[in-house]
Amino acid sequence: MSAQILSALAAVITIVLVFDMLRRGLLKEKYAVLWLFFAGAALFFAIFPSVLSKISSSLGVVNPANLLFFFTIVLLVVVSVQLSYELSRHEARIRRLAEEIALLEERLRRMLPQEPHDGD
Repeated sequence: MSAQILSALAAVITIVLVFDMLRRGLLKEKYAVLWLFFAGAALFFAIFPSVLSKISSSLGVVNPANLLFFFTIVLLVVVSVQLSYELSRHEARIRRLAEEIALLEERLRRMLPQEPHDGD
């Protein structure tokens, strides 16, 4: 199997998986757009590899695969930073919600009369 066919197949599988995850509610739209864009670009370059060759030669990159690897690494770094940001934001929100619940429980405990315990 040629690299061109393998690349196109991987891109199509990625697109199908992203749409399936969207349909089942496992992936938010804001993340799906990014993955669909890059899978679409991969499919485009798999179908028209001469375009990637022209872009890489105009940028001074000798091997088009090196340009592809570079953009893939940049994509993975950007996704990692985005996910780290989202994780940090959610951790802060969870901590704030836990604090609010603790304060509400304490307020509720003070408002309700204390029931006597049978063992006391």
